[in-house]
Amino acid sequence: MDTDLLKTFLEVSHTRHFGKAAENLYLTRSAVSFRVKQLEMILGVELFERQRNNIQPTPAGERMLVHAEAVLLAWERAKQDVSLSQVQSVQLAIGAAPNIWDAYLQDYLQGLHKGLSGVALRTEVQNQSVMTRQLMERTLDLAISFDPPKLEEFELLPVGEVVLGLVSNVVVDSLAAVRKLQYIKVDWGTAFNIQHARDFTELPLPVLHTGSARIALDFLLNNGGSAFLPQKMVQPFIDKGQLHWVPATDTISRNVYVSYLTSNDRLPQILQAVNYLKAQA
Repeated sequence: MDTDLLKTFLEVSHTRHFGKAAENLYLTRSAVSFRVKQLEMILGVELFERQRNNIQPTPAGERMLVHAEAVLLAWERAKQDVSLSQVQSVQLAIGAAPNIWDAYLQDYLQGLHKGLSGVALRTEVQNQSVMTRQLMERTLDLAISFDPPKLEEFELLPVGEVVLGLVSNVVVDSLAAVRKLQYIKVDWGTAFNIQHARDFTELPLPVLHTGSARIALDFLLNNGGSAFLPQKMVQPFIDKGQLHWVPATDTISRNVYVSYLTSNDRLPQILQAVNYLKAQA
């Protein structure tokens, strides 16, 4: 199948507009429409309900989204695999949520690159459900998360810990005083949300909810307020007096887990990466 048909289908699905999809793909609107019709003819189903200024995927189109993304990802990985240089014999795909990259994995990427001889790295920023599917499809080798999938097919190992503390841009004397500040809620996973709802009812409703610690930190530094952020990330700003720990507030620890398929043909390289991450804990 022509992958351009899948790319066009996905762009129309994302924009819900043939004209916008055409602009993004540098095509004419008629070319986009023709490609979608070609794909529909191949599959024998309609992928979109075409109404004026309202294009919606049909049930078949919704199901096709998952397959189109998987095919394109597999094709992209195949192209990279066959074009590896003489010194790089294997490609390892590592996936993590944005807050895992910000709070944990970013610091170890260079070490992974240097420690995995002959391995080319591919990184993905994905949510947990997508990573689980990609592990099963073998388009992802390692998934790193706070709330890993508990499936028999996966090996699941703890590799580190992120300690979260409540910080503010101004000095406060108690948790109650934080109610007067803006609050930025960072998504640190299910266990964090449970403890947050139980122990921190005094915090105000968030003015920003984000899955990225770096977005939260930047917002906090520029707009003021408070947020739960990794101790390691904020310590330089504490030292400079730009941020302050909120007193008498418990920290929240989140374990970091790595998941992978034991039947993966890249298992030796996966174990190398896992052992490196465990050694940093």
